Amino acid sequence: MTTDVNAHLAFATDSAPACPGPDAKPRGATRFTVPTGAVDTHAHVVGLPPETTLAADRRYTAPVATEAQYLHMLDATGMAHGVLVQISIHGTDNSLMLKTLRAHPKRLKGVAVVEPTVTEAECRTLAESGIVGLRINTLFGGGSSLADTERYGAICREMGWHLQLFLNAAVLAEHGAVLASLGVPLIFDHMGLRPAKGGVQDAGFQNLLAMVRDGAWVKLSGAYRVTSAGFPYTDTIPIARALAEAAPDRCVWGSDWPNVSTWEHMPNVGELLDLLADWVPDETTRNRILTDNPARFYGFGK
Repeated sequence: MTTDVNAHLAFATDSAPACPGPDAKPRGATRFTVPTGAVDTHAHVVGLPPETTLAADRRYTAPVATEAQYLHMLDATGMAHGVLVQISIHGTDNSLMLKTLRAHPKRLKGVAVVEPTVTEAECRTLAESGIVGLRINTLFGGGSSLADTERYGAICREMGWHLQLFLNAAVLAEHGAVLASLGVPLIFDHMGLRPAKGGVQDAGFQNLLAMVRDGAWVKLSGAYRVTSAGFPYTDTIPIARALAEAAPDRCVWGSDWPNVSTWEHMPNVGELLDLLADWVPDETTRNRILTDNPARFYGFGK
C-alpha cells in the first residue's frame, strides 16, 4: 500500500491534488440488517499509469483502489452485487473497470464514459463486458459533457442502456427538458448534488424532485458531498426522505467507494449505510431500495 500511496503522490499536481484513500476497514451497517441480495450501485476502481490513463483535465489524483480491495468492501458490507462507475480521473479509458467486470460477470455491472464519437462496434464490446449505461460527468471533467446529451441519448436508445448524470441539479432549469425528452432511463448521482443547507425547497432540488416524480431514478448517496453541517450528515435527512417518498421504487443506494475527492472526515462505508436508517426509516422500503430496485434497473439476475 505504501508503494501505491507514493505513486499516486508522484502523479499529483497543483490542479489535480492527491486525495486521501478510503477507510481501510470497511464495515457493514449497525443500525439495521442489510437484506440478502443487496446492491451497491456506485463505486470505482482506480489505477495509475502504466496500468491505465490519467485524464489531463482531472481535478484530483486518487490513490489506487484495486479489484481486490473493492470486492473486500462489498463482502464486508454485505453486498451481493456491485455497480462500477467509470471514475473521472480515467477519462474515457474504461479498461481497468472493464477488466474487473469481465472477471466477475455474475456479480458486477458497469457504467462507462465514452467519447461521443464511439462506434457501434465499440459499444457492443462494452455491453459484452457488462456495461449497462453511460455517464455524463459535468463536475470533474473526464471526457463527457451535457453538450453531447442528444448523442449519448441516441447511443443509450440503440443499446438499451440508461444515462447516468453527475451534475448539480441547478442546471436542470436549462437542461431538464432535453434530458426528459431523450426516451431513455435517467439516473441522477448523489441526490442531485444540491447543498443540503438549501433544504427541500431549494429551486434546483425541486427541479430534481419533479423529474424523479415523473420517472427518473436517483441515487441516495454522496451525503458527504452535499452536507453543509459535516459528519454525521444529519442535514441530508430531509432531502433524502423527500426523494424516497417521491419515488420509493426508483431510488437506489451507493457507497461512492473509495470516496475520492474527500478532504475532511473520511467516511467508513458502514457509516454511509447507517444513514439509510434515517433516510428511509421504513424497513420494507429500505430493503426495496437496496435489493429489488437496483436488481430491476441494472439487470441483476438476468
